Amino acid sequence: VADLPITQAALGDAVGLSEVHVNRTLQALRGDGLIATPGTKLRALDWPGLVQAGEFDPTYLHLKDPDVAF
Repeated sequence: VADLPITQAALGDAVGLSEVHVNRTLQALRGDGLIATPGTKLRALDWPGLVQAGEFDPTYLHLKDPDVAF
């Protein structure tokens, strides 16, 4: 559970999304049963589901060949 005393507009500014898109995204995550947003809190209900929804790859910062940076 995280207390997030921030508006959807400020959250959108922080992540580069419109307030409308933030609202729709939060609604979709709630509708999929991934999060709950009671008051100013955000509760992750299904962490593996959030990881899957975000297409998170824990190796994204690891170089496949450390001798070749770019």
